[in-house]
This record gives sequence, C-alpha cells and structure tokens, in this order.
Amino acid sequence: MYKNAEFPPMISIKSFVFNPFSENTYVISDETKECAIIDPGCGNAEEQSAITDYIEEAELKPVLILNTHCHIDHVLGNDFLSAKYNLPVTLCKKDLETLKAVSAYAPSYGFPDYKEVDNLEFIEEGDMVSFGNSELETLFVPGHSAGHIAFVNKKQNICFSGDVLFDGSIGRTDLPGGNFDVLISSIHDKLFTLDDKTVVFSGHGNSTTIEKEKSTNPFCALSQ
Repeated sequence: MYKNAEFPPMISIKSFVFNPFSENTYVISDETKECAIIDPGCGNAEEQSAITDYIEEAELKPVLILNTHCHIDHVLGNDFLSAKYNLPVTLCKKDLETLKAVSAYAPSYGFPDYKEVDNLEFIEEGDMVSFGNSELETLFVPGHSAGHIAFVNKKQNICFSGDVLFDGSIGRTDLPGGNFDVLISSIHDKLFTLDDKTVVFSGHGNSTTIEKEKSTNPFCALSQ
C-alpha cells in the first residue's frame, strides 16, 4: 500500500548546476511535498539561495540529504543544508575518508570557508531511503570513489548515478579510491542490470538512459 496515495507516487526532479565543476544537484519530491536533496554542490551564497528559494517557493519539506560520493564538488553544500534543515547527511561509510579529505584541499580549490559537516548517517547496498510516498534503493557502485553509491527508483525507472556513468562517458578513476576495472564492473553488474528504459541522472552533464549507454558508450557499451 502507498500511504496516503491511491496510485504509485510520481517523483518530480529539479536539477541545479553548481560550482566551478558544473556539478548537478538534484531536489526530488513527490505529491506529499517531502523532498530529498542529492549531492548538494552549492558552494556560495548565491547558489545556496537558489536551492533554498526553490524549496521554499515550491513549498517543499526536505527530509533527506544524500551524497552519492564525497568529492568536493558534490559536498560543498552539505553543512549549510544540514544545519538549515536540521538533517543528517546520508552517505556510504566507505566514502567517509573521501569526505574527511575535503577540508585539507578545499582552500586550494578556492573554497577557504568550507566547513565539514558532522551530522552523518551511513547506508549500504540494498538499503532503502524514503521521502513522502517514494523510496530509493541504494546500489553500491565503487570505482570512481571507494564508497560511491547510486539511488534507484525502479517503479519510475530513474537512477541518480553520481559520477559513475555519464552520457557517453564514465567517471574518472585517477583520484584516490578510483579503480577503472572496479568502475566498469559496477556499471555492468549494477547499472546495466536496470531496465533499459531507466533514465540516468548523472553528477555532471545531461541525463541519459541505460539503453543508450549499453549501445553506444565507448567505455562500457555491451554492443556496438
């Protein structure tokens, strides 16, 4: 049964492009007006206002802050949003070292005021997270970082892949915790087992589909 709903919920997706890395932050909500924030990359006051203004104008209630992984471009807004909405940031514990490292290098990337969030919760492969009448399943997809996860709603065929799979490309593997063979295995064994119609919302660039990447992605296509 769907609580307070006769029909399956439909997830609405609002995307923002933040910070010098052109990172995609997502605010996803359903008919209950509860929402989840995925990969908050808002790194300055203007970007912070952009996301909070949208949440306020849409009359949304944030109940989740999710990190697919913890490279700097995906976590710049963690502390700000965690404090504003009194919510923990949810991530895979295997990426905690990646998160802890950000404070050391943030100033060299132009973020001297970066503040590390200390309100954390951890999830693993198969865990479900929920907002309103909607659920997301957690997939463990390392390779870009040691503790990278993705979030999937199979009823609506949507996947938030972070920096694992892109439109025509894949995540880089030359950073600490990266491993090309592990990344390709994550794509083939986890993402490519999803329905071909699944829309992939990536951490950078345009959305794509599992079917398209299976057929045409030069790094990991199953057919040419």
